[in-house]
Amino acid sequence: MRALAVVCSLVLCCALVTGAQAEEQYRRVTVAEPYLEMHTGPGRGYPVFNVVERGDEVELLKRRTEWFKVRDARGREGWVHEREMLMTLDEAGTPAEFETTGREEYLVRRWESGGLTGDFGGANVISGYVGYSFTPNLSVELWGTQLLGNFSDGWMANVSVVHQTWPHWRVSPFFTLGTGVLRIEPVATLVQPIDRTDQTAHVGAGIRAWVTRRFIFRAEYKSYVVFTSRDENEEIEEWKLGFGFFF
Repeated sequence: MRALAVVCSLVLCCALVTGAQAEEQYRRVTVAEPYLEMHTGPGRGYPVFNVVERGDEVELLKRRTEWFKVRDARGREGWVHEREMLMTLDEAGTPAEFETTGREEYLVRRWESGGLTGDFGGANVISGYVGYSFTPNLSVELWGTQLLGNFSDGWMANVSVVHQTWPHWRVSPFFTLGTGVLRIEPVATLVQPIDRTDQTAHVGAGIRAWVTRRFIFRAEYKSYVVFTSRDENEEIEEWKLGFGFFF
């Protein structure tokens, strides 16, 4: 019995030590601003239920995109936005550093790629693109598009110059100008129609919104002029929306 008691004591001591070590593994930071607001959930829509004053410490429990779950000295747990966490101090008294969620990388991005879907003159479209930014305002994009219509299918390839007026905005408008090639392949069962390959030119506008990390939401409209071999050129409208990512 005595041996069993000794073993139980050792197990209990090990558990206490392990628990203490687990408790110590959480990173601690000190509030440097007048206060730190703790929300009930990871979002601006959740109410503030607690305020940690300057000079007090909080423990970092976990992270969800731009939000950190923390615990104050009284054991209360809540969520703090990344912007406020960047104004805390580490144990050495220097500004705390955290891995950013992509905002800074978004502002200096070079390469971007993605996929969109929408409508091209009544036909369904599935598009993919890759782009390169020369400056924060100016970039070039290569597009490949598959057309799926009721009476004809086809594909389109374009190159576009894109101007983003306010690239530092989280939701920013952009304007595009470009040219390309359109291939139309009519669907027929009795008589084989003639396939068409025509040159195109387009202008357009849209919005680009940084969502989180490296993901971007895009919505755009383009007006095409198709230079046909007939007497009249064609004008076709296109709208698309989808997602991209930068790297």
